[in-house]
Order: sequence, then structure tokens, then C-alpha cells
Amino acid sequence: MSLHALMFGWEYPPLHLGGLGVACRGLVRGLLKLDIKITLALPHAGSTDEGVSFLSPTETTFHSIKIASRLTPYDSEDDYAWRVHKLPADVRDIYGEDLGQSIEYFTASAVEMTKNTAPDIIHCHDWMTYDAGIRAKAFHRRPLVAHIHATELDRTNFRPNMWIYDRERRGFAAADRIIAVSNYTKGILVRHYGVPAEKVSVVHNGNAEDFCNLPDSVRWSVPRRKLPMVLFLGRLAIQKGIHQFLAMAAEVHRIRPDVEFVIAGSGSMVGELVEKSIALGLERCVIFAGKVDSNEAKTLYAQADCFVMPSLSEPFGLVALEAASYGTPVILSRQSGAGEVLNHAFKVDFWDTHKMADCVLTILRDDHLAHQLRSEIRNDLASLTWANQAGIVKSIYERTLSNNLTA
Repeated sequence: MSLHALMFGWEYPPLHLGGLGVACRGLVRGLLKLDIKITLALPHAGSTDEGVSFLSPTETTFHSIKIASRLTPYDSEDDYAWRVHKLPADVRDIYGEDLGQSIEYFTASAVEMTKNTAPDIIHCHDWMTYDAGIRAKAFHRRPLVAHIHATELDRTNFRPNMWIYDRERRGFAAADRIIAVSNYTKGILVRHYGVPAEKVSVVHNGNAEDFCNLPDSVRWSVPRRKLPMVLFLGRLAIQKGIHQFLAMAAEVHRIRPDVEFVIAGSGSMVGELVEKSIALGLERCVIFAGKVDSNEAKTLYAQADCFVMPSLSEPFGLVALEAASYGTPVILSRQSGAGEVLNHAFKVDFWDTHKMADCVLTILRDDHLAHQLRSEIRNDLASLTWANQAGIVKSIYERTLSNNLTA
């Protein structure tokens, strides 16, 4: 039986801000190869005056519905209000003055635009799509799968906006099945949201196609840097542990002043972080590279002597897989999902910057260990493809539909 999944999301490359869009694309491509029809509703401005367009991407045939909205996955209410305030008055009226109004607009538009899709199952990605998923479930009378890429607790260091938290809880309660990207995230759902453990299936993210099975020559074909380099790549946000990265850099610098620290990413904290690096005496060795595109990121992965992901709370962390694909030794916080699949990464608690620095220094001074880590960490990725992970999701669809029929 060929299944039809109606998906609600808010990122899909090339228009994406973080790992959610990359994960969504990987899953969609994997499901399409399993002969599952996908209708994907996305909340970003389309190419028509009405703000709605129907697209047929060249990669394969799936239906994509774009709905005009100012939603972004990492908006807080204050961030949203600041961005919308900069828009012309007539456009501001369309998008709404506050995040709640914009979500309601997306929900109503998405449900209306997908009324004729006749799905077998409904699949929504993270909190801003849950209201749309709940309404679509009621309209189509089909089961709902909620896919959790990050919770409000992850984004806010466990100091949530209760308005968002309550929407998450409502979505979890309405879902017939929940997919979490890691056991770490499943634990948060059970402990902090009251979700029954048996309702949650864990499906780790896969590695993107263009990072799979890279030959050794790819890493060594990139020009080497003159000095050892430690890499951070991600949003410049508290959640990502960027302050911990700088604290670690200060410890390493005292022992190895020849080491460079590259911080690739953008965010509202950049000014604060530049001042912090100067206060720590790191102005000559910390390089703020800004937001990098895919090719620039690949160059940095290949050049890095080690990659550090010190997140305070990271549901998964696709960038760790990308770095590992290039054979770059990886240091992860224990508060991350990627550590569940990268068996040959160093793992430390995000607050233990002394141990983090010790791991970096060990990799830099022990060439034999670094070579061993490069080989072993790439082996960790062998089965972590979106084709395999999509197969798990397809099985979840089938079980959910079967349970729905017998309920």
C-alpha cells in the first residue's frame, strides 16, 4: 500500500536557519524513495501576491505548499516583534504584530490549503505546526504524528515561555505517536511534559547525503591552515554553549597559544561574544567567521583539528555528524543526542570546561590518537543514513495506522 503523509513544517532548504530544515529534507527524500507520497506545507513567503504557491521541486515529485508567514524556528516573542516592526506598515498588517497572531494565520492557512489532500497520516515538525496538525487531524480524521526536533526547554535552558510550553504539551497530548530525535529528548518529554514513555519512538537523525561515505582524499584535498584550529559551528545562542566554548578556549590558550579558535555562525549575541573574547585575552586567536554556507562549512570541517559542540541542551546536533563525516575528532557535551550515535567522540558535561580543554589538548598533542579517532568516528556513521531512518519512520506510520484501525 502506498501511503500519503501530510506534513507541516517551517523549514526546507535552501531556506533554513538550522538543523531542522536539513533533517526535514533528509527525511522527505528518504520517505519518497520508499514510495510514500508527501505533501509538505511550509510557512514562508511564496512567489505569488496571495502568498501561496504550489511547487514541484526538481529533486523528485512531492507537493509543497508555501504559506506567507514571518515564522522562524528560533523566534521568541521579543525577536518576532523586533523583526516585524522593521517591516513596512502594509506588510506588517499581513504578517501580524505578534507571534501568536502569525501562528494562527499559518495554522488557518495551512489547514485550508490542505483540505483536499486526502492523507493517510499527518506528520508535524515541532511546536509552531502543532495547532495545524491538530486541526488537520480533526478535519481528515487521520492519525497525527508529532516529530520533536527541539523543545522549548532546550531553547531556553529550562526557563520556558509558558505560552509555547503549553502549546507543546497540547500537541503531545493530541498526537497518536511521537517521534523524538534522541533518547535524551525522549527523557525530557517524559520527565518534564508528562508524556508516557510508551508513546514515544526514538528515531535519530540521519547524515545528509552529501556528507555520506566521503573518501579520505576529500579531507586532505582542502588546503591546511598554518596553525592548529578548533571549530565551533552553530547559532550564537546560549543553548549552543558558546560561552563555554570561549571559557575552554581561554584554558587551551594558556597552554597552547598557537591554537586558533574559529566560531562560525550568526546571532544576536555576536557583539557580546566579541567583547567576552577580548576580556579573556583571546582577540588574536578567536576568529568570528560569521554565518557560513554549505561549502564554507565543509572546508572548515576538513581543516579543523577538532570540532567542539558544547551545547547546554542539544536534542541531536547534526553538525557533529557533519564534522565526523570529514574524520574530524569530535568533542560533545553529554547533554546532546548525537552522543548516542557517535561512540568514538569525547563526551563531557557542558559545564566542565576544564575537562573540555583537556580533551582538546589531548587531541592536539597525540597524533596517533587523533588518527585513530578520525578513522573510528567515521565508522560510527556507516548505518546512520536517511534511507535507514526513513524506513523506521515508515514502520511507525504503519503501526500507528494499524493501531488507529483497531482502536
